[in-house]
Amino acid sequence: MPTSVDHPHVIDIGANLTDAAFAFDLDSVIERAASAGVDRIIVTGTNVESSRAAVELCARYAPRLRCTVGVHPHDAANVGSHWLDELRQLARSPFVSAIGEAGLDFNRNFSPHDAQHAVFDAQLSLAEQLSLPVFVHDRDTGEAVAEHLERHKDLCNVVVHCFTGDARQLQRYLERGSHIGITGWVCDERRGRQLQTLVPHIPDVRLLIETDAPYLLPRTIAPRPKSRRNEPSNLPWVAHAVATLRGQSVEHVHDVTANNAMRVFGFA
Repeated sequence: MPTSVDHPHVIDIGANLTDAAFAFDLDSVIERAASAGVDRIIVTGTNVESSRAAVELCARYAPRLRCTVGVHPHDAANVGSHWLDELRQLARSPFVSAIGEAGLDFNRNFSPHDAQHAVFDAQLSLAEQLSLPVFVHDRDTGEAVAEHLERHKDLCNVVVHCFTGDARQLQRYLERGSHIGITGWVCDERRGRQLQTLVPHIPDVRLLIETDAPYLLPRTIAPRPKSRRNEPSNLPWVAHAVATLRGQSVEHVHDVTANNAMRVFGFA
């Protein structure tokens, strides 16, 4: 099992490094990631404040980091009157690679559905206008997220972050050309069984890997770390699980996912 990766381009396409969990040791977190072969990271924005912080992190750690700017569905009910203009301004930064994390979440319902729909739709329109990819959150929404995406025909790229859906949802996303982000959920012998059956059906050209740090610590890590905090240095465990399920080498998974991430998010 992996403890490190000797590979020049392993890319974590989703890590919330502005989270308070990283407030005291972020330099070490980024260095550990580089030592594990994860030398490029997409920092996820989840509201205007965290998106601004993500842009600032990217400036501090360039060229290792790029970011998304957006409003997570959990925060949809709390946007200010000028939130979309603020996102538009932030998106002008050269460090911004996508709009998001944007989408719908009917699992926790921290925001009313009408607010989630309105905020998601506005961000899809913004992504179209700016010709930026959209970084999508979809949890327990059935076909609702896919229906939104299909109304926006001019989106340049869609990344379905932390995919945990069923076979029908996967097929619908693939048919519209979406990219699929796989996290440590695939390492979970309890919750990840359905995802484990679907991972082999994602074409190489649509596959991406991510940690969703500080969440979703891979349960396959051995020995089990004392802290439950996930971080980008653990991405090799996701890659290993994906490679095993697909009958591919870990090196192949590194190559195709890094190439896809560079193409979608504009890493040099």
